[in-house]
Amino acid sequence: MSSATPVTEPIVFRWHQAEITVIAPVTPQVKSFRLRCDLANAYRPGQHVDVRLTAEDGYQAQRSYSIASAPDGSGTLELMVEALPDGEVSGWFSQAAEIGDRVELRGPIGGSFSWDGPDGGPLLLAAGGSGVVPLLAMLRRRAQVAPEIPAALIYSARTRYEAIALPELERLADDGTGFSLHLTTTRDAGGRRIDAALVAGALARIGQPEKVFLCGSNRFVGAASDLLLAAGVPAGVIRTERFGS
Repeated sequence: MSSATPVTEPIVFRWHQAEITVIAPVTPQVKSFRLRCDLANAYRPGQHVDVRLTAEDGYQAQRSYSIASAPDGSGTLELMVEALPDGEVSGWFSQAAEIGDRVELRGPIGGSFSWDGPDGGPLLLAAGGSGVVPLLAMLRRRAQVAPEIPAALIYSARTRYEAIALPELERLADDGTGFSLHLTTTRDAGGRRIDAALVAGALARIGQPEKVFLCGSNRFVGAASDLLLAAGVPAGVIRTERFGS
């Protein structure tokens, strides 16, 4: 009699234990969490994971978060969590989570919305608000393995004070490797939303992009897509990820 071959569940479908090792503020509403887990070296920049919390009475809450870090061999990955009104998962992270606490992660998810150095460029990124997180992972990976690839980030935030990882993005823009940051704010004095001038400025720095990633609200991604198409960027190179209603 032949024995049955065990079926191994794909890594993306399994829940993995993850331990919080570092907590740090990013903006008044966003915190960074480093988690040690088996998924830390099994993802591509741009992908996200599902996070599951389980209460003592068995109640569970779940939400998806983009990975902010690039794989670095440390055995950890970074999530940036924005505190949202009535958010069960974000509320726990922002108010109760402590170093040593454990959560469950499932993933990585989002194969088409990901980038690594061998994928090439030029690379054009555009983000609204917390949509910058997966694009930050791509830029960190570029700095690690392919700083010669031209890249530009159009980033729309409500205020400079609320722009995620702005000091790091400004340092990357000043490192002389061909990355340019095009920041706009919607609530600061003189601020504006993403427009044709911002798109033109980014394209002038990198030329015709071969990889384009847009992430943000439906409104932001729709506006950015229309502007890029009007500027002559081929639809086939644009990848989008949206959140919100």
